[in-house]
Amino acid sequence: MNYRDMKSRYLQGWHTWNVRSVLSHVHMPDGFAINAAFKEYSAGHYLKETLVGRFPDEYRRAPAEVARPGAHAFDDSYTDMRVDWCGLTLRVQSCLGGDELTLLITPKKKKIRPAMLVIEGGFLWNKPGWVEARGGTLVAHAPAGERTVYATGKPAFDPNIPTQTACLCMTLDEPVAVSTGVPRTVEEARALIDSKKAAHDHACAAYGDMAGMYEAMQAALGWDTVYDALHERVISPVSRLWSITSGGYVLFCWDNFFAGFMASLGSRELAYSNIREIMNEKTDAGFVPNFAYATGQRSADRSQPPVGSAMLLEVYRIHREKWIVEDMFDDLLNWNRWFAENRMNASGALCWGSDPIPVRYGNRWETDGVHGRFGASLESGLDNSPMYDDIPFNPDTNRLELEDVGLTGLYILDCRALIELAGVIGRGDVTHELQARMDAARRGLETLWDEENGFYYNRRTDTGEFSRRISPTNFYALFSPDVSPERQRRIADAHYYNPDEFYGDWMLPSIARNDPAFADQNYWRGRVWAPLNFLVYLALARTQLGDVRRDLAKKSAAIFMKEWNVHRHVHENYSAITGEGCDHGNSDKFYHWGALLCAVAMAEAGYIRDLGQPLD
Repeated sequence: MNYRDMKSRYLQGWHTWNVRSVLSHVHMPDGFAINAAFKEYSAGHYLKETLVGRFPDEYRRAPAEVARPGAHAFDDSYTDMRVDWCGLTLRVQSCLGGDELTLLITPKKKKIRPAMLVIEGGFLWNKPGWVEARGGTLVAHAPAGERTVYATGKPAFDPNIPTQTACLCMTLDEPVAVSTGVPRTVEEARALIDSKKAAHDHACAAYGDMAGMYEAMQAALGWDTVYDALHERVISPVSRLWSITSGGYVLFCWDNFFAGFMASLGSRELAYSNIREIMNEKTDAGFVPNFAYATGQRSADRSQPPVGSAMLLEVYRIHREKWIVEDMFDDLLNWNRWFAENRMNASGALCWGSDPIPVRYGNRWETDGVHGRFGASLESGLDNSPMYDDIPFNPDTNRLELEDVGLTGLYILDCRALIELAGVIGRGDVTHELQARMDAARRGLETLWDEENGFYYNRRTDTGEFSRRISPTNFYALFSPDVSPERQRRIADAHYYNPDEFYGDWMLPSIARNDPAFADQNYWRGRVWAPLNFLVYLALARTQLGDVRRDLAKKSAAIFMKEWNVHRHVHENYSAITGEGCDHGNSDKFYHWGALLCAVAMAEAGYIRDLGQPLD
């Protein structure tokens, strides 16, 4: 097996991979798409593309739709989406049978004059083919042959709809069944969909009382997965909204490694696709960049938290396929070397940085950040964290004047994971250098211990003083085996359980509660972020702090389910004061890494086995 062959097999059948709309189903590899659109007759608005979490826009003439994502099986065998729009409530379900698609569109709330359902057909991504309306059906003509689309319902006609392709139009005063291959009645479609839903529910039930969290994680990855036609690949960008405003897709470094790990719980193909494709964005210098946009912009000056090796290790733990480790190992090793060469101080501790590069596109994240404090803080992944507010940038070293506990702990994790992966594929030739770099980072981390306060603190390299602005990244010190059980206990009691710093109903806050910036609750200035909880939990995995792990899992589940149960949202971040995600406009409503909170709870409950432990 190799990645190319796996990808070729994966690019088959029906999927919700059109980034523009969650109600678009596209057949691969020919690119024929069926898109569900709606027209209402109170004001004549048309909903051509449906997205989850769209924010109101004062320039839109029609109110934004509110899409409430339901189930989305990893293999697209069953999906469920509810949409509230212009006084209508619609439910759109889908299922697969072999290579054929069935949709059931049910109006749950109607208006005096029924809306019109429009089933558009077309070929995406400039794929060859054409579509015609023929005798109440749509017929798609692809190089591989014809495909027919059937629909029930009362035919309707309205030429004043914004379509550029053949379509079927039905009055939506009753459920409508849409099918390919063979015509299906509403009753037949409902029976088929119910059977697929039952199979999906049964698979989720294997997670016991965590079934709802597993389904939520699956939905987050499923609905955010799209096809990038430019590179002919399947990827799971953080959200469709981010992708659409980035030219078609955006990949962020640690975000997509996390996506690969979460996907591994249900789809090895999607897991491998995400970790391989973000690795494929590596720069000529050998590191994975902060971001890569479909517009061609890429952060060639900076990387992001080095979690790739650790996530590949967890994916391997589940699927036990050596070929993907062999495929990615050298790239991950070179990234590890890059961090040592470019971000490690003589002490062994590491600093975030940003290198001097030509600015090609004039993108804000480049012009405002390259070779400066802002670019270095972006490399941390904690973009506007107060930890870096007043830290000088050294243009000679290309680094912040701050030895960082979080980065040093993550680098220890990266070395540790690479050593284990090297053992999997028989690469003993590199274990000595990895061990040497890990030992250097461990020594550097020990210089950041403050005995008086019982914590590992970031240290200014220009003044030699500790920085007292702390975040959950300070707990990453626990990745080091040098932190004794006595220190572990002291860290937990004095800092994790300290209500003036981190403890509370909604946690972990991204800056200590007693920090002046905590009250901002704006992005990384105090809000709760799933990757921080997840990485702290991973750091706790090999400690004796079982009580802390259990508490963090409980708190992670509580804050996730609060928004999921009410709004079906998977938020980018959450308030550390109220636990809400919708309280601030700077939190994407369907950002897949929010589901890492589920992973914490599922791991503690035993449904993700041995997370963070040595390989058996």
